[in-house]
Amino acid sequence: RQNRPAISLARIIRKTQNTSDKIVVVVGTVTCDNRLIKVPKLKVCALRCTEGARSAILKNGGSVLTFEELAVQAPLGQNTVLLQGRRTARETNKTFWSCWFTKYSRQTIR
Repeated sequence: RQNRPAISLARIIRKTQNTSDKIVVVVGTVTCDNRLIKVPKLKVCALRCTEGARSAILKNGGSVLTFEELAVQAPLGQNTVLLQGRRTARETNKTFWSCWFTKYSRQTIR
């Protein structure tokens, strides 16, 4: 799970504002962000996609691809953007690693 971090739909939109015709490739899960009002037309290729994110993308004229479909459409990876979520956003990183470096971290007692 650590090598496949989730990424929200809002972060995908924010990172791909200038790349309108490219396919966004995510090795992980694409999650929905309920705060979004407007979702642009996107082509997203991901390992997993939540139901909310999938419906938001498809409702606005976009498409959700699998990696097999991506290999057929762009075999050499042309016009693709590779994105990943934050690896340090996991609960284990918040609990264990921060206690070594900061005074006000959440420490768990076993």
